[in-house]
Amino acid sequence: MPSISIPKLTDETIHLLQTQAKNHGVSVEEEVRQIIIRDVSSPESLGDMAVKLFSPAYSEDDHEFKLPERKTYEPIEIK
Repeated sequence: MPSISIPKLTDETIHLLQTQAKNHGVSVEEEVRQIIIRDVSSPESLGDMAVKLFSPAYSEDDHEFKLPERKTYEPIEIK
């Protein structure tokens, strides 16, 4: 498997990577690997994202997505 070296990272960047990796419970190498994979992967299409957000088939709970009730108003009478 190929490996990669990334020179010229600042101490601050390395510290931030170490902190983020610790928060995620993984090694720094795994954290960097996941960042790279996430960044170079093709983005989800807008249609797929809409289906996941609004389709009941992908709902995480049994509640349906409902917009709040709107008040209706009578038209203004002009005299």
